Amino acid sequence: MTVQLSAPAGFPAGFRRAVTALSTVELRPEVTLNELPAPQRLAPYAVALSATVSRAGEELADGRLVVLHDPDGQSVWEGDTRCVAYLQAPIDIEIASDPMLPSVGWSWLLDALTLAGAEHRAAGGTVTRTTSERFGALSDHPAAADVEIRASWSPVGSDLGPHLVAFGELLCTAAGLPPTPPGVVVMPSGRRRTVATRS
Repeated sequence: MTVQLSAPAGFPAGFRRAVTALSTVELRPEVTLNELPAPQRLAPYAVALSATVSRAGEELADGRLVVLHDPDGQSVWEGDTRCVAYLQAPIDIEIASDPMLPSVGWSWLLDALTLAGAEHRAAGGTVTRTTSERFGALSDHPAAADVEIRASWSPVGSDLGPHLVAFGELLCTAAGLPPTPPGVVVMPSGRRRTVATRS
């Protein structure tokens, strides 16, 4: 899946080229991308994407990726460009109660960046789990749980492609999809997931 991004003529030339190049990045077929209106107050220049992971008509995860650019740089970024990501995915109640979930959720991001070759610095973020119990007229519905990841990092270099790939892989991991080597088709599987402890 690719997406056509607008890179206004008013963007600095380097950032415009980097944004335009994102349109050539191919993500897994389960990921659907769309351009969003970019935030206006976080940086002088920005682009934004929404993403949804679906399989067999079921939506498994959704998120947003915003790429901010400030030619003067920002000290907290340790650079002039910043990727800001958010995602949410439903998970099993048993997984939500696992004390390892936050640290494993954070490792999903770091692993995705590493595997995509997305060199970066100053990564930070939060992993939040929520559970919902339904009552009254909704008591027939089962309890539900979600994981939310909010993260940001500063790309090293001008190639943003690996960072979009990493974001797509992070979404797929949160959605419970196994890694897919090139040329391999994964058979549909259930939604149940386990949280593995990192060695």
